[in-house]
Amino acid sequence: MILVGNARGGARNLALHLLKEENDHIELHEVRGFASDTLPEALNEAYALSRGTRCKQFLFSLSLNPPPGKNVPTVAFEAAIDRAEAELGLTGQPRVVVFHEKEGRRHAHAVWSRIDVERMKAIPLPYSKMRLCGVSRELFIEHGWRMPPGLADRRQRDPRNYSLAEYQQAKRAGRDTRDVKTAIQDAWAISDSKAAFIHALEERGYRLARGDRRGFVALDHTGEPYAIAKWAEVKTKAVRDRLGDEKKLASIEDVRREIARDMQATTKRLRLEQVAEQRKRTEEFQRQRAALLERQRSERVQLAERQTVRQLAEAKARQDRFAPGVRGLWNRLTGEHRRTKERNEREAYAAFQRDRWEKDDLIFAHIEARTRLNVERTQGRAQRTETRQALRQEFRDYAAMEADPREEARRAFREKRQTEARQQTRRREGPAPSR
Repeated sequence: MILVGNARGGARNLALHLLKEENDHIELHEVRGFASDTLPEALNEAYALSRGTRCKQFLFSLSLNPPPGKNVPTVAFEAAIDRAEAELGLTGQPRVVVFHEKEGRRHAHAVWSRIDVERMKAIPLPYSKMRLCGVSRELFIEHGWRMPPGLADRRQRDPRNYSLAEYQQAKRAGRDTRDVKTAIQDAWAISDSKAAFIHALEERGYRLARGDRRGFVALDHTGEPYAIAKWAEVKTKAVRDRLGDEKKLASIEDVRREIARDMQATTKRLRLEQVAEQRKRTEEFQRQRAALLERQRSERVQLAERQTVRQLAEAKARQDRFAPGVRGLWNRLTGEHRRTKERNEREAYAAFQRDRWEKDDLIFAHIEARTRLNVERTQGRAQRTETRQALRQEFRDYAAMEADPREEARRAFREKRQTEARQQTRRREGPAPSR
């Protein structure tokens, strides 16, 4: 598992962070070496001890993160914490251990007090990151987990250079030419006038315009032109006879800007619809998550109650094995009392392990259920992200289509002239005097 630790102060802020309710489940697993039995009071106790020294970072906080999808039992977490404690030189120091579960992932936090109360000095922690990396490698090898490349070789450490998903390009190349030809031919076949032909084209997502080289063209929603005579497979004279003079039509540039304005309004509407749908899905996810967590917390409470009742009954049964009175004294003399005590200790430890594994099994089942819910949300979120990025790119494409290219050329020309004028002025004035 990945171990990340650092020395720090701020007992109050750390306690608030470890008890954040944004986690699905929070369990204060252990409080050792403190007079207090709650997390905030224990860390404040460490702060009070540090006031007798000049140490500012009087705590060492360690997070233990198993590989994704691995169910790690509590005993493995405890062993990893003990090993890190020994490696850091914090053996016997007061510590607290907290388990967190969030989005189907269970991890642990361990916090030690660095203050040695006998010498009233902070325990030094040289090369703590390197030591924790060594412990982490050993844990991956012992458990048979696949080691991350950055942990196996520092030169392969992930630089986190991942970019966002690339914006979806305009789907010009995705349009099937057979569909284009069929749409234009159908519009031509069912119309007997210019107005009817324009209406038929618009119903199929095309606009009629005046072409640069060919008289009449149809523009699709991306502004791509298609010559009417070519794609309808009719003679140019027949097109002109039905549609009249092409000079009375708007140019390709004007129609493209009109398409861009209309499509920008459409993409805005679709983006608003997507935001509303995303809000609805988020609310549904929160309802499902709340119901799941309520059921899981109830099951954990019920398990704890059942285990407590069973522990009391088993403890009573073990205690009843000791004979009272004279018989009990005789059992002490013959060694029967010692053998019964050893048997009780073995059974008590076995019961302790049984209860812990039973609790771990329930936790693993809860994590699996939470993971399934989170996977469904992640898949839906990925699809919505792709759609949102595609809509944004299309909006930018249509905004660029709407812009007048001649105005862009004029602005670029003015900027070029201004740059040349500044360069000529500097050349005439010569180099700046040295200081």
